[in-house]
Amino acid sequence: MTAMPRTATVSRTTSETDVFVSLNLDGSGRRTIATGIGFYDHMLEQLARHGLFDLEIRTVGDLHIDAHHSVEDTAIALGEAFRLALGDRRGITRYAHACIPMDETLTRVAIDISGRPWCVWKVGFTQPSLGTMDTELFGHAFQSFAQAAGITLHVETLYGSSNHHIVESAFKGLARALRDAVAIDPRQADAIPSTKGSLGGTIV
Repeated sequence: MTAMPRTATVSRTTSETDVFVSLNLDGSGRRTIATGIGFYDHMLEQLARHGLFDLEIRTVGDLHIDAHHSVEDTAIALGEAFRLALGDRRGITRYAHACIPMDETLTRVAIDISGRPWCVWKVGFTQPSLGTMDTELFGHAFQSFAQAAGITLHVETLYGSSNHHIVESAFKGLARALRDAVAIDPRQADAIPSTKGSLGGTIV
């Protein structure tokens, strides 16, 4: 734990969406999620619960068109909240990974809280949607989150047949990897984990 609270609130309003996010990195998994997209809500609840983040998300978007703008802008606001809550990233573990089984599915997630946004998404689906959410939007959500958070993120489903399990294992993997990566390393609690002394987007 850090001496200062690692929290952030973000409001993002465009002509397409109105998003509010409140985040506490050192929480207990309390969550209130309402994006208007049931399956997305379910996945974001997994992120909070298994990451032990206190998370509130309220999104009102142009769902009469489709879910794209609501998914994207929610992921951007969530990424911005993580970036702000991390501050200068002092004391964090920085690197983490998780390998999450869910019945027949196995997904691997690796993270570097680097300041250099990048997302590798090696996840495939055999159906076009889950609930009212197009499956193609999940990769876009992860990419938007990584970009806004300033993290390097690799997600790969090694095998699996249930589309539901594939997505859920990816979100649970993200949750567990983030939980470990943002944790304070007691051996370097006052140091920024970089030979450059900064994790603000420079090469480290």
